[in-house]
Amino acid sequence: MANINLLPWREERRQELKQAFLVVLGVIAALGFALVMLADMIVNSAIDHQDSRNKYLEKQISELELQVKEIRELKKKKQELLDRMKVIQELQGNRPIIVRIFDEMVRSLPDGVFYNQLSRSANAINLMGIAESNNRISSLMRKVDKSEWFDDPNLTAVTANPQFGEQASEFSMSFNISTPSGNEEGEK
Repeated sequence: MANINLLPWREERRQELKQAFLVVLGVIAALGFALVMLADMIVNSAIDHQDSRNKYLEKQISELELQVKEIRELKKKKQELLDRMKVIQELQGNRPIIVRIFDEMVRSLPDGVFYNQLSRSANAINLMGIAESNNRISSLMRKVDKSEWFDDPNLTAVTANPQFGEQASEFSMSFNISTPSGNEEGEK
């Protein structure tokens, strides 16, 4: 048999396989690196997209917060205006009542009675005055009691005051204001 040395051929074959293995390994490593870079680019793109969406939302939220603040200020101003309008309407509505009260006080004042001092707190009126006689004070009390605009007359004090006449008296009284119903006022 012939002696054939196969070692160099095997060595070459090993070198070729080793080289093919390294080429395949390099291709797989390059492919793996490319896949990692592609995945990184996709993730970074998604993050950038989400950041831009977040910035857009933050901008819109800040604009809405400004609008909400303006709306709150407008509501506050509206409430202040409504309160002012309510006060003005109450004042306008009560204006004729004051005139009617003074008119009714004059109508209920009998001859020989004079008012020195008049004060009002809420719906209570306190009077101090001088009368020529006690009968005149009684007449004043009856007229105040009959009035539709006054109720609960209360004579607080009566003292003699001879400097205004023999039977003259100083008196102090109080009564409440009662607004008559609309029907009674409409009849007048």
